[in-house]
Amino acid sequence: MYKICFLFFVFGCACFPATAQNVDSTALKVDSVTMAVDSVAQDTVKKETRQERRAREKAEKERAKFYYKDILKDSTRLAIEQVSRVAWKRSLMLPGWGQYTNGGLWWIKVPIIYGGFVGAYFTFDYWQWYYLKFLNEAQYRIDFNGDVSDPDLERWTLEGLIQSKDNARRNRDLTILATVGFWGLNVVEAYVNSMLKNRYNMGDNLSVKVSPTFMPSGYVGYQSPLKNQFVPGIKLTFNIR
Repeated sequence: MYKICFLFFVFGCACFPATAQNVDSTALKVDSVTMAVDSVAQDTVKKETRQERRAREKAEKERAKFYYKDILKDSTRLAIEQVSRVAWKRSLMLPGWGQYTNGGLWWIKVPIIYGGFVGAYFTFDYWQWYYLKFLNEAQYRIDFNGDVSDPDLERWTLEGLIQSKDNARRNRDLTILATVGFWGLNVVEAYVNSMLKNRYNMGDNLSVKVSPTFMPSGYVGYQSPLKNQFVPGIKLTFNIR
């Protein structure tokens, strides 16, 4: 009996590695088949080139112009946005051109714009002259051991000349920055005026109607002895079309 059990045990031990080897080989075959399928799938999916990606992004941006939060814009809104873009771009290229495009009081706005630029030019020219005057005098004194070349600056010390020169340079640079900001303000005004003019129609029919009425005593500005009562007042009605 013991001999028979021992033989079965030996036989089982001999068959188990073969079974395990078969399972491992089957798993390897499955893995190889999966990898082959993945490689085939990767080969079938074509990678996007840089040119195709740029074309796709350009098409998406072009599509976004016609949508606002996934809402399709109508032709009227697209036309209004186009007019507004034309206005601010023209003002960016030539100050006052966008105001002329919008119409209205452009004949007042354009002289103000160019008057501001003329004033900025004279301010820049003055500070530039002031800067060069003190710079040349300070440089002359440094080169010639304190000799004076400009009689107007004879009483100025070298430290005072350098400080005045720096102040003039700072004011000159601030003038340039202010001019650039004024140019940008001209562009913003053209865009905002175009948007308000084309999107909102205020009209000129602004009427005011005055009529007597009764108001609760709690709404008046003083402490009325008549609590929870109504007092006479005036009602103003504005009609904006």
